[in-house]
Amino acid sequence: MKLGEIGEDRLLNQLALGKAVFAGAGDDCAIVEIPGSKKYLVLKTDCVVESVHFVHRTSASDVGWKAMMRPLSDFAAASAVPQFALITLIVPQKTKVAWVRGLYRGLRRAASRFDVSIVGGETSNTSGPIAISVSVIGFVEKSRAASRRGGKPGDHLFVTGRLGNALKRKHLKFVARIAESRWLTRNFPIHAMMDLSDGLGADLPRLARASKVGFDIQLKNLPVARGATIDKAISEGEDYELLFAVATRDRNRLEREWRRNFPKLLLTRIGSLNRKSQVANRKLPLGYVHFQQPR
Repeated sequence: MKLGEIGEDRLLNQLALGKAVFAGAGDDCAIVEIPGSKKYLVLKTDCVVESVHFVHRTSASDVGWKAMMRPLSDFAAASAVPQFALITLIVPQKTKVAWVRGLYRGLRRAASRFDVSIVGGETSNTSGPIAISVSVIGFVEKSRAASRRGGKPGDHLFVTGRLGNALKRKHLKFVARIAESRWLTRNFPIHAMMDLSDGLGADLPRLARASKVGFDIQLKNLPVARGATIDKAISEGEDYELLFAVATRDRNRLEREWRRNFPKLLLTRIGSLNRKSQVANRKLPLGYVHFQQPR
């Protein structure tokens, strides 16, 4: 059996987890116990690959920004605070030094946005496309750690921002929603949360499967970006917005306080979670699935 036959999700389901893991393979970050601490250790590694996550003509600084912000977006999904980063740079020897300097300007600029220190890494030669892997380490309070696994039937589903058309520019300029996720877990019990990187059509079913529930969404309520279609908003990906679930009792207060604290960032209720045995899941246009689709 080849990876193209099973895809990313089924592959991750076959990977074993280590001990003392709160969240691991199949979630946005690895979240693990620290003996005697009230905090979890949070770790994430992510990569960008030429011709998959960016094209050859993309500004090196923009590539660096995206490479750093991708794992930071996963930290937002866990409501975690990032502290340190390691960079692995895999490039052909013909790569210009000026391009690498530009890349690191983007990496440092994105890291400084959240006071993250770049503390080391690795370099390697390749005959293939450029690849940059960023590993981030940080912490989250046990009382505020979020994962995909806590959604409950009846929970309301919300997304931040607008969806669709991210590939035109947003995917190179987005800012991880760490401030918003930290505010959420400080003020509300967030049952489940993840970031939208592969599109709502791929990511919402992942949250539902992890929480062992079903879902229903109102397509007319989707916050579609200007110039995008509903199908693009569902399936294109690269939005890096938050998708999260909260109890019914918190809905009105959440909407009211969000508008007061984040007046420039849209928050939209798009549906709810339900018991799979009672309500059939709505079929969605599929988002991006690694090993099965070209970007």
